[in-house]
Amino acid sequence: MSIQWFPGHMAKTRRLIAENLKLVDVVVELLDARIPMSSSNPIIDELVGSKPRVVVLNKCDMADDAVTQKWIEHYKAKGISAIALDSITGKGIPKLKETVRLSLKEKIEKDIAKGKRERLARMIVVGVPNVGKSSFINKIAGRASTKTGDTPGITKTKQWIRISGGYELLDMPGILWPRFDDAKTGIYLAFTGAIRDEVYDTVEVAFSLCAYINKNFSGRLEEHYKVEITPDMEGHEILLAIGKRRGFLISGGEVDFERASRIVLDEFRSCKLGKISLEEPADYE
Repeated sequence: MSIQWFPGHMAKTRRLIAENLKLVDVVVELLDARIPMSSSNPIIDELVGSKPRVVVLNKCDMADDAVTQKWIEHYKAKGISAIALDSITGKGIPKLKETVRLSLKEKIEKDIAKGKRERLARMIVVGVPNVGKSSFINKIAGRASTKTGDTPGITKTKQWIRISGGYELLDMPGILWPRFDDAKTGIYLAFTGAIRDEVYDTVEVAFSLCAYINKNFSGRLEEHYKVEITPDMEGHEILLAIGKRRGFLISGGEVDFERASRIVLDEFRSCKLGKISLEEPADYE
């Protein structure tokens, strides 16, 4: 299955980021801790250049803790500061502010040496849709500064937000890239809800998710849905069993795959199937 999605406003966002980078001191890139590589936009690498950058592995409460630590070490080895953060509870926010301050230490010292008065540190927040930017900004600002929701693409324009500790934060709309070179990237983004469900076949994606979890996280689906699943079962067979167990039937006693697929995707995205990391650094070595 090939999934592609590049709404028109995202092309505009790319231009906005390029235009506004000169206004900020540091780039904060939010990634989904479950899929750091698939949720990392190569356009950001191109646009940021040598600007100080901090990677935030958001939604860390949904990812495997040990795998998240591997990603932090992976970025550290590349010379990039990375922290784990949960934008719902605020876990990691103090660490983020400390990390941003450290990334600007050299600039601050140079400004002081030149006799410049220290001003608010300006950050830009970037990330793919539905990576949790709005919830993150509301938490770090301590108020409902932006709209939030589960639908990708809620933030449509840029906005400056002043936060405690001497920071100003520039929020940008979520940005994907024109084409996913690896089909797996599109699938993982669909699994986690970064791409609108309306632009792909949710049943096919649910088949793929069931097969993936059955192969890599044996026992999760059986335990949660109380169904019997064997290692050799295909995704459609697993979803069929789940649909029957939940009573998702239509006329003639057939399973309503549309309804079953929505349930499986929703419950994966809300962590009801447990902490699951879809990617590890070793996958890309």
